[in-house]
Amino acid sequence: MKTPLLLILILLFSMNAYSQTQINHIAVYVEDLKKSADFYRSVLGLEEIEEPFKDNLHAWFSIGTGASLHLIEDDKNPWVQPTINKINHLCFSMKDLDGFIEKLGKANIPFEDWPGEVGSINVRPDGIRQIYVRDPDGYWLEINDDFH
Repeated sequence: MKTPLLLILILLFSMNAYSQTQINHIAVYVEDLKKSADFYRSVLGLEEIEEPFKDNLHAWFSIGTGASLHLIEDDKNPWVQPTINKINHLCFSMKDLDGFIEKLGKANIPFEDWPGEVGSINVRPDGIRQIYVRDPDGYWLEINDDFH
């Protein structure tokens, strides 16, 4: 009787060890690394961090809690526009959403709410305000004020 109980405890412990998963990075395929890196650095204000490749095809940015965003340009194959819709998006939270919206206006970068109304802010049922903006390759980014 002790053997099955011991086996169950071992399985539960090993399953728990595997459930300790965290995000390390997100990789995004881009057409023009310089243009995309400038957007994420200048518009979103992400901090560029050291990247090991040093091949001018990668740019890495800190996105908090030890995770990073990797922008990757492919120099071996022609650009193929990925299928993009708003359901597939990255989300960034900011302390000052209104200040960010003002920055977008000064840069002539349009934003919209979830349904697609340009210049509108969406308010989720939990009170979090959010907007959607496209990066240089057309990827949707949600920007909200759920900053902790």
